[in-house]
Parts: sequence; structure tokens; C-alpha cells
Amino acid sequence: MNRILEIPPEKLTAEQTQVFEQLTAGRGRILGPYKVWIHSPPVARGMEQIGTFLNKRSSLSKREVEIVILVIAQAIDVILAGGVPELADAHERAVHRFAAALVAGTKLSDADFAEIEAALGRNGIAEVLVLLGYYTSVALAMKVHEVPIPPQR
Repeated sequence: MNRILEIPPEKLTAEQTQVFEQLTAGRGRILGPYKVWIHSPPVARGMEQIGTFLNKRSSLSKREVEIVILVIAQAIDVILAGGVPELADAHERAVHRFAAALVAGTKLSDADFAEIEAALGRNGIAEVLVLLGYYTSVALAMKVHEVPIPPQR
């Protein structure tokens, strides 16, 4: 059963049409999770703004964004096995440590939090939190609606 309820363009509300046009202008098409979120235009619009910020303007490097995504997706063996990847960069290690602790439900001690804060700053902490939430929503939307994952190129 295809759980994604795609709305034909002629059946979009005015607000959905506006979001649809905004999404397709930047991407050329609507990607999986947005097919779910378009049913609530304010959610789709907000997730687009958050996603664009996190992927293009965040203080986190592209590599750090990918680390957080991989923690959420659990897509590499070392993270699946519960190990810690070898990251030479202290900032990347802090991003991974923070994201992995949050995903595992680990309560950070004050000392651990202080170390992470020293490495990431408050803006980095806020961005990792929102990045985790954003990609958790992406992963859940794709899982619930059985969105096929495109093959790797």
C-alpha cells in the first residue's frame, strides 16, 4: 500500500500551491517527506526553512551535519555497533558525542555538558538539537509512509 497521499496540482489549496511552488523552485520537485508535510502547509514551509538553514547556513560543517544525520539514520557500522567513530577534529567529536548521547537517551552530566558547550558553543548546541529533531522527523515520515530510499550513486 502506498501511504503517501499525493495531492494532484489542481486539488492543492491556495496555501499548498504556494508551498508547492516554493519547494519545486528550489528543488525541481517535492522530495519524500515534503509529500507528507504538504498536507500541512505551515509545517512544510517551516521544515523547508529549517532544512535549508541547517544544510546551508548552519555554523556546523557539512561533515558535522552528516554525522548527526548518520546518528539518526544509524547508517554506518561503527555507529550501529555502538562504537565511536574515529574523528580527528574535536568539534566533530563533540557533535557526535552530543548527538549520540541524546539519541541513546543518556543524561549528560554537568561536566559532559560543559565540555560539549566549550567545543560547540550555545549556537552549536541549539543547531545539533534542531538538526536531530529535523532529521528524526524526516526519518519518521519516510518510515511511516514507506518512502523508498533511492539507490546510492
